[in-house]
Amino acid sequence: MTKDYYPYKAHPWHGVTIGDRAPQVVSAYIEMVPTDGVKYEIDKTTGHLKVDRPQKYSSQCPSLYGFIPQTYCNVLVGEFCSKSIGRAGIIGDGDALDICVLSEKQFTHGDFLLSAVPIGGLRLIDRDESDDKIIAVLEMDGVYGSWSQIADCPESVMERLKHYFLTYKDVPGSAKKRVEIASVFDAEEAREIISLSQSDYRATYSI
Repeated sequence: MTKDYYPYKAHPWHGVTIGDRAPQVVSAYIEMVPTDGVKYEIDKTTGHLKVDRPQKYSSQCPSLYGFIPQTYCNVLVGEFCSKSIGRAGIIGDGDALDICVLSEKQFTHGDFLLSAVPIGGLRLIDRDESDDKIIAVLEMDGVYGSWSQIADCPESVMERLKHYFLTYKDVPGSAKKRVEIASVFDAEEAREIISLSQSDYRATYSI
């Protein structure tokens, strides 16, 4: 047995590192692909991918979607969001930092790791909780791999991402919107949020 061999599958959140090039390039665990008709998410206790709920609308996530290992949105991420939008009382949502990864390639299912280059993000607010969505591209992707800033992303792609996240938690028929997008941020701010989420993770899990 070599020292690089693990007899058991690592927990995707706690047992996988963010990567030694973070925050410029990060590991991403993908839970969902654009063809999924149900919302999958990691089970925090076991590390297995589970069905969270059927998608409530016909729209589907327009990108690969998952989270960045060994990140956590807590005090520092919440404070950064509050300062950025000028609104007191925003807290982290208590989850790993979410990431959307753009790629020309098609993937049939989630539950895999990849290397992603953050180019910006969406600042989502969900009932006074910060729920940032980092937007990234698959490293060395043939179409998207040269993008380095959110300005490189066409408005049509941004609108699809915004529409999905503005509706994916709503109850059909409800007039009240649960989620708002307070702003769009660039690559530099995305990297800062990633670093803060790493610090929140270390403070919470003592790693």
